[in-house]
Amino acid sequence: MKRFSSPDEALNQVFGYEEFRGFQREVVETVVSGKDALVLMPTGGGKSLCYQIPALLRDGVAIVVSPLIALMQDQVDALEEVGVHAAFLNSSQTVEEGALVRQRLHRGELDLLYVAPERLMTGSMQALLDELTVSLFAIDEAHCVSIWGHDFRPEYGELSILRERFPDVPRIALTATADEKTREEIVGKLLLNPTPFVASFDRPNIFYRIVDKRDVRKQLLEFIRYEHEGDSGIVYCLSRRSTEELAAYLEGFGIRALAYHAGMLPEERARNQAQFLREDGIVMVATIAFGMGIDKPNVRFVAHVDMPKSIEGYFQETGRAGRDGLPADAWMAYGLQDVINQRYFIDSSDADEFHKQLCTQKLDAMLGFAEAPDCRRQRLLAYFGEKSEPCGHCDNCVTPPEMLDVTVAAQKFVSCMYRAQKASGVAFGAKHIIDILSGNMTEKVARFGHDKLSTWAIGTEMSDREWRMVLRQLIARHIVLVDALNHNILQLGPLAGKLFKKEIEVGVRKRVVERRKRNTSSERSAALLANMSLRSQKLFEALRQWRSQTAKDLGKPPYVIFKDTTLLEIANERPATEDELRQISGVGEKKLLNYGDDVLRIVAEEN
Repeated sequence: MKRFSSPDEALNQVFGYEEFRGFQREVVETVVSGKDALVLMPTGGGKSLCYQIPALLRDGVAIVVSPLIALMQDQVDALEEVGVHAAFLNSSQTVEEGALVRQRLHRGELDLLYVAPERLMTGSMQALLDELTVSLFAIDEAHCVSIWGHDFRPEYGELSILRERFPDVPRIALTATADEKTREEIVGKLLLNPTPFVASFDRPNIFYRIVDKRDVRKQLLEFIRYEHEGDSGIVYCLSRRSTEELAAYLEGFGIRALAYHAGMLPEERARNQAQFLREDGIVMVATIAFGMGIDKPNVRFVAHVDMPKSIEGYFQETGRAGRDGLPADAWMAYGLQDVINQRYFIDSSDADEFHKQLCTQKLDAMLGFAEAPDCRRQRLLAYFGEKSEPCGHCDNCVTPPEMLDVTVAAQKFVSCMYRAQKASGVAFGAKHIIDILSGNMTEKVARFGHDKLSTWAIGTEMSDREWRMVLRQLIARHIVLVDALNHNILQLGPLAGKLFKKEIEVGVRKRVVERRKRNTSSERSAALLANMSLRSQKLFEALRQWRSQTAKDLGKPPYVIFKDTTLLEIANERPATEDELRQISGVGEKKLLNYGDDVLRIVAEEN
């Protein structure tokens, strides 16, 4: 691979883009000059170019540290498609395959080498690097180094050795999600002396929506059917079992769905991931084991049927939707059990008290986001220290919720808890308290004589579901605590007294009917093609069919050939020569060489 004289030359000839986005140029120039950089850029913002272009401008091989062994092959394939010489070393290779990569390294044939942090720290890998000219170290998913981050991985903490062993080699740390504390720890743990580059965390093409959880399977099915039929999407679940059950449920209704979790056999996980990447219209139902590093640009929705444990996790996961910049949805169903489950995970963990407090803080922020009556996007951005105005493009902005004052009901609930425990000497769970308030004469109520309490049947005006919404607020605000290790019994929290002194008000959102067909697949397609002539639309579909078949023949994802945005521009501009095709965004020299004749032939046939 030839070296280039300038970042612009590499950007244009290799990747086919006319200009850099945001501060990409500044990052590239910083690393090329031999300085460290810390890059925070949302998913789909173009982080990879920030180290790929310096790798083509500096002498030697760039070492990319990535935790994504399962995706290294796809990352290398994508680079080779544009003519960059890349490879990886990981445990999935045979001895012979690893030896071939080492030979290429010694011959100076590689621009980039992908390795996992565990591999990088081995003595043999360190010895290999000592024999090479290393142009830079790129530490991807750098939030993994921080205990404050949402995906802490201890092996990342050892990467400080790079400063000691290679003091003159620049390092660039990259992540899509990191609050101020996480950034500080990235710098400290990696011994960086970086120029920081922090982009806006805003993803304006994503519509954020949270719905009250009822029958979550049915709710998800309706969401996909009415708004995303035929689209690629990701559904996140809390447990391994639920991923398989939910995938089977969706399949039963004609939706192509696959499961993915860490308990599956490695070959099955790899097969499902490859199918999701290479085919359109598949819904991946997964735990958080899936998604980091997924570059599929046309994921049209990310859904959560269980609430994530932190805003960082939520932002990272929802950011996998709409990487192509076209409209996408972030949908989440949220209920009382989510609060109880997350509290249980914290209380039952083996972590020390500091980490439990940290997790509680992050969960509180996530609960505040889920319960918020104001702009979702404004809340998200504020969490990462970014000020913004209401977006007009989230559920709360489009349909502002009506808030109901339930302070009196909250006082009734807490009073009932107190009186039941005082009368019986033991605490009770949510169902029993709601039965007392609702006047439900159950066997348990009769056994404890709780129909004689002064709070018996004082809440008949509210349904069980409404009482659970009140309790959700009480738990979220630490007025009521859940003893997750003792059958989820309820205890009075530190703020219960303030509730009775009327120093705290409690409100809940008035239930609204979920909107349907806000942005259906057919409507999005129509909007996408609205400004195109019928002739151009026909060419666009012909190009898509060609791309699909070509990708299938090569065993690669279609977007690695060309993204939809590139095909749209070709369909509109209708290039007739190589020079005209070269001007299309996303068409570099290697792709022009590989696919130029086919594209020009299809354009000519559709004239």
